[in-house]
Order: sequence, then C-alpha cells, then structure tokens
Amino acid sequence: MRRTILFFALFLVVESAEFFPNERDALLQLRDSVNSSVVDLHSHWTGPPCYYNQSKWAGISCSDGHVNQLVLEGIQLTGSLPPTFLLHITYLTKISFRNNLLYGPVPNLTGLIDLEFVFLSDNRFSGLIPFGYVELKKLTDLELQGNDLEGSIPPFNQQSLIGFNVSSNKLEGPIPETPVLKRFSKSSYENNANLCGEVVGIPCSISPASPPKAPSEKKKNGLKVWSIALIAAAATVLVLVSIMFIFFRYFRRSKRKRTQGEDKQGNISIENVVKRSYWSKSTEDPEKTLDLIFFEKDMSVFDMDDLLRASAEVLGKGKLSTTYKAILESGSVVAVKRLKEMNSLSKKEFTQQIQLLGKLKHENLVEMMSFYYSKDEKLIVYEYVPQGDLFELLHENRGIGRQPLNWTARISIIKDVAKGLNFLHQSLQSQKVPHGNIRSKNVLIQQDQNKNYHSKLTDYGFFPLLPSKESLRKLAVGKSPEFSQGKKLTRKADIYCFGILLLEVITGKIPGELFSPENGVTSYVDDDLSEWVRTVVNNDWSTDILDMEILAQKEGYDEMLKLTQLALQCTDEAPEKRPKMSEVLRRIEEIELEPKNLVTDVEDDSIS
Repeated sequence: MRRTILFFALFLVVESAEFFPNERDALLQLRDSVNSSVVDLHSHWTGPPCYYNQSKWAGISCSDGHVNQLVLEGIQLTGSLPPTFLLHITYLTKISFRNNLLYGPVPNLTGLIDLEFVFLSDNRFSGLIPFGYVELKKLTDLELQGNDLEGSIPPFNQQSLIGFNVSSNKLEGPIPETPVLKRFSKSSYENNANLCGEVVGIPCSISPASPPKAPSEKKKNGLKVWSIALIAAAATVLVLVSIMFIFFRYFRRSKRKRTQGEDKQGNISIENVVKRSYWSKSTEDPEKTLDLIFFEKDMSVFDMDDLLRASAEVLGKGKLSTTYKAILESGSVVAVKRLKEMNSLSKKEFTQQIQLLGKLKHENLVEMMSFYYSKDEKLIVYEYVPQGDLFELLHENRGIGRQPLNWTARISIIKDVAKGLNFLHQSLQSQKVPHGNIRSKNVLIQQDQNKNYHSKLTDYGFFPLLPSKESLRKLAVGKSPEFSQGKKLTRKADIYCFGILLLEVITGKIPGELFSPENGVTSYVDDDLSEWVRTVVNNDWSTDILDMEILAQKEGYDEMLKLTQLALQCTDEAPEKRPKMSEVLRRIEEIELEPKNLVTDVEDDSIS
C-alpha cells in the first residue's frame, strides 16, 4: 500500500512537471510539415516532449525540462522544414536531419546561442547558406554536404569550429580566407563546380577593369595619346606585380616544404608551432609538447597537423572531457579526448601518469595511442571503437523497433568489464583508485562477425590528475558512500561503481535518475540504485527488479539472482565488506559456467 501511494504521488509530480508550450508547439509544427515512411511522428510525438531530463518523443533529448537535441536521421523524412520553427526551441545544442529527403531552404538558426552541432547533410536543401550561421558563437560542427545549396560561403570564423563540410553542392565564388576556413582540407569543399581559392587549388579570376568612358567630342583628340600611354603603363605595372606575387607565393611554399622536412628531423619551426596552437591558446607556454607524443614508435603515422586537418564529430561530452571522432585524410579514424579540469597540472605530473597508462595493453581496455600537453590544452588520442557505448545499448531507442539486449549478451559484456577492471587493479598497484570512472557511458561496445558483443573500458586512470574534491565529485567514484562521508577513497570505490553498473545491466534502470521512460511508461527509480534494489527484494528474490527485456528469459533467472547478490555485496556501504576485484571476476566466471536451470517455482513474481 505504501509503495502504491508513493508511486501515485510521484505520478502526480510527473504530470504536473513544468514543460514549455512554445517548444512543444514548434515541434508539432515540424511534425505536421514532414512525413516519414519509417517513423510515425504523429503517434510518437504526443504529450509533453520532456519529463525532466528524459523524453518519450522519438529523436528528442532533454535537459532541465527543455528540449536540447533534435535528431531525426535516416528515416526518409520528406517535406520542407517550417522556416522559423527552431527559433522557439532556444536551448538547442544539436540539430541533425542527416540522410533524409528534405527540400527547401535550410532552417533559420538565429538566436540559438547554445547551438554546437548542425547536421543537415545528404538531403535536397536548396537556396543560400544563411549568413546568420556565422553568428553561432558555439558552433563546433557544421555538415551541409550533399544538398543543392547555391551562392557563396559565408565567412565562418568561429574558433570553436572543428568540423566543416559543404562539398557536393552548387556553391560558387571565392572561399573566404578566414583563419578558421583555412583549417579545412579540399575534401570539405570539393564537388562545387564554381568555388575557387587556395584551398581547392583553383585561382579566382580578377575582374577586368571597367573600360574608360568615351571622352567628349571636344577632348577626344587631346586625350587620345596620353590615355593610351597611361593604360599601357598600368598594364605593365599589373604584370610586374602579378609576377612578384607568384614568385613570393612560390618562395613561401618552398620555404614551408624545407621547414617541414627539417621538422621530421626534429627541428620544429615557429610557423608550425603557431599552426598547432589551435589546440593550445598559450603559444608561449615553454612546457607544451610541440607535437603528439606516441607511446609506440610504429603508431606515429600522423602528427598534430594531420589531426587539425581531420574532419571531426563529437562522440560525447562529459563533465571532465569532450570526445571527438576524427577522420584523418589517410582514412584512419581515431578518438580524441579533450580534457578539462587539469590546467593546474605541470607537464611532469601529467606526462608521468599518461605515460604509465599508455603502457597498459589489454583486450578489454581502449588503447591509448598518443597525447598532447600544453598549459591550456590536454589531448589524448585513443583507438576508435565504432559501435557506441553500453549506455546507448541499454537505454536508447526504447520502444517500437528496438532490438532487445538479451541476457547472454549482457553477461558477456559485464564479464569483459570485470576482466578489464581486474587488469587495471593488478597493473596499477600503487594507485588508490585505478579506474575511478566506471559507468555505462565509459564501456565501449564492439560486435564481431558472429554478432557477439565485446566491451572495452575507457576514461580510466584520471583520478590522480584531478586536483580538487570538486573535480573528483564529477567522477563515478564521487557517488560512493565513502566520498559523501568525507573518507579517503581506495580501490573499493571502483568496486562500488562496478556493482552499480552490474545493477544497471540487470534492471535496465539509469542510476541517479528519478524517471526512466520504458516502453511508454514512466517508472520510479531511486537516486541510489542499490538501495532501490534492496528495498524491492527485501530479503526475497523478486523479478520486479528485472529489465522487461530479459524478464521472459527464465532460464537465466538463477544467474540473474546470483549476480544481483554479488552486485549488492559490491555496493555495501562499508568499503571493507566489498569483495576484491579478482574475487568478483572469479565469481562471475563461475556463475557463467554453471548449467542453466529453468526456474519454474515463481509465485507472485517472486523466486524463493
């Protein structure tokens, strides 16, 4: 009865939760203007678009009750976007209509001051690129390729812009010579027949001088001789200036090539340091590394300049870093993590820890390839793991059309996580908290040819690099009981985070979220997932805790029960009562090897 009353009270909270009618009306305007043969937006977009930080609307993400992302990719959308509908969704950070059949002008983005990512590629948009896009101060990535856009390219010069592509359109005229647009390679502009400029290697023709006006009849004969002489002299000067300009350009390019040749032998030119300072505003920082430092020599097949020329898109933004997918001109793909909260570190402190981490090699760790250090910028280049993370696999696209994640896949993923974490604990004996940030977003997923899942840990080893308690709070271990009690953290904080992750896999709930949309129903989740599980189980194993997607797999109930018990031991409030990671891995492997028994004695959704 108490639980029923509590749920009803929470239901009232949800129903009365604040939402913003202008945002909803704008989205409904979009819904009514386009059609899709893949997703029926009329049935998916009903009710308020946001419940706090969650949304049941397909393609919509929310933050603080506001719509902050609109992503409708590859669903065969047809129609024309309402011209100003986005102006009422003022908290947008990302818009994506990639790979659809939309036509008409691209949307007006005026006033969207938080907008970072605009992906409108591979549609049938026409008309001009709005000049107002230049005013988007936080714009990080703009993709307009594969449309029918005409006119000239606006003079984009936002320092935040690291991804830009307008290829395969009908653009014309000179490419603006802004410092930012010069960063991007020829591939960002190709397949536009009438673009010109240094980047594409097509000189822009100089408009011919207007012919002199015919003199009046009275002065015609008197001006004829000196007019001809003046024109001839001007033409001669113009030819000489052109020759000098070509010679100067040739000299500059020759000098640059010689300098680059010297760079490869170890002498870094001032010019190259300045070029690379895009990642580091502090060009006078004496401690900064002048190029990427690789952990293995055979990996150093690209440098910072290659990285700057790469096309990039954001994979994820966290409290401590932003991660980008970078596609190099060679075709290689890497992940680049741009670190925050570490500007107070000296080069020695940062380099020692990263060098230590770079030596770690394990099939369940995302491999570090290289790093870059300056006072204001710190980058780590990782191998690229292409198939997303565990959070996406567990929680995104719930509802119609979702491919459920079965129990066999879940236990395989969790065993890989345990192997990776155990390796870290064995290899980093001197570190208090070897990983420090175990959460589902930091478990990257791969599938082999047989569609079997494998997982790799990323974001490990940053605990010693964070200077303050406020910074440490942003790590997953900042949620551990001992941290909130002001106690010193040990590797048992990693064990606590692993236990929470294990419960997330079993329950399908999002740790720390009050509401989690699940098959169209809003369910209550306690802030502390382990306490919620303990309350529901209440000394009696109950299937109430299981994710709906695995509820029907009764042959796995015995494993689910034993792993739930293990997870609750890992999340014990007393760190000393939690098992060591080596024991956790051993027990998971034993549970997986045990013969599966079909549980049939289920009464009232409980197993004794």
